[in-house]
Amino acid sequence: MAIIRNEALHKQVAAAMRQSIATGEWPPGTQLPTETDLAETYGVSRPTVRLAVAALRSEGQLDVKQGRGTFVRAAVHGPSASLDRTIATQDGTFSTPIDAWFDHAEEPTVYRTRTDTITAPLLEMDQDELMLGCDRLLTNPAGDGRALHRLLLPMERIEATPLAQHPAVIPAEAYSTLAAAGHDLTWRERVTARVPQPDEREALQLSEAAVLLVAHRTTCDQATGLPLLLEETRLGAETTALTYAINAHKPKRTKTSH
Repeated sequence: MAIIRNEALHKQVAAAMRQSIATGEWPPGTQLPTETDLAETYGVSRPTVRLAVAALRSEGQLDVKQGRGTFVRAAVHGPSASLDRTIATQDGTFSTPIDAWFDHAEEPTVYRTRTDTITAPLLEMDQDELMLGCDRLLTNPAGDGRALHRLLLPMERIEATPLAQHPAVIPAEAYSTLAAAGHDLTWRERVTARVPQPDEREALQLSEAAVLLVAHRTTCDQATGLPLLLEETRLGAETTALTYAINAHKPKRTKTSH
């Protein structure tokens, strides 16, 4: 590799490695040579190679597999699956496209928790209010895609329903329970993105360059606007897209002063 003055060595090595990937010299799935071999190939030190590899990992071009080595990733051309966020209802029974994912879920973990800086505003509650939580790792039965799902049930909102004794239900079952208790339901959803934590990356099998989508869905009583329960769904943006059906609503009339 010809050294260019006034340019950081690790950037030059990264550019050379990027070229090897682009030309097919290192096709997807190829295991990279060791740091020592790469250092000899490019005539640089191992720390310089390490920085170059880190740069390509951050771009999503390389993956490190513990105990196996560093591999060239397949090109990502957008999510391979989509998750429809619609809700259907008939005769008091609800269903959602994510229901099938629960058939391929790990055993739920049920626990007591409290509202915090994120959940309290979404539920319109004070912080440190008691809730029941139910966590699951879901798998898309149709192919690629995993999701971490959390159902949060505020005790003061569900204590008069069967959910207080049986919180480990899928969301559609929770909706039906709330409807049977006399609530006319409506929903609102907020989607944000952030860098995944190491445990999230491992559970969802995400690359180091992946972005995490976090969807918070609040189920509310339509008449009062009172939030009844909260769902959090976390998934990788490179594997699964969220899709929505949007209906037009009549704007609310504003009072005019005379």
